[in-house]
Amino acid sequence: MAALSLGTAFALSACAATGGATALSDGSNVALGQRAMVDGPIVQPVEVLEDSRCPMNARCVWAGRVRVKMIWWRGNGEKQVFEVTLGEATPLADGAIRLESVRPEKRTDVTLSPQDYRFSFRFDGGI
Repeated sequence: MAALSLGTAFALSACAATGGATALSDGSNVALGQRAMVDGPIVQPVEVLEDSRCPMNARCVWAGRVRVKMIWWRGNGEKQVFEVTLGEATPLADGAIRLESVRPEKRTDVTLSPQDYRFSFRFDGGI
């Protein structure tokens, strides 16, 4: 049997500890409720707390922001709730996680529902 990388072993232990049998995303195109391994930590976006982005088909004096409630699934099966804001680094583990993008773009003529959102994350740290 081949040896597992540290990241793969961490992901498998986290899934086993939490009862999760679903495949992990790589941190790009992550839906609400989906777990993702982001360069080490396993995180899960669970709720859009704020989406005040300027719609792409409007003129605004403020670009707005997106805030998302997240869960960090620790290797021991514990989970920790935290919040990320689009474009800002948030301390996590031994580094920082960043919500890099939110899709789709906001529009004045379309109401986004929670299942429409997709997120991309990046982790800078040493896990």
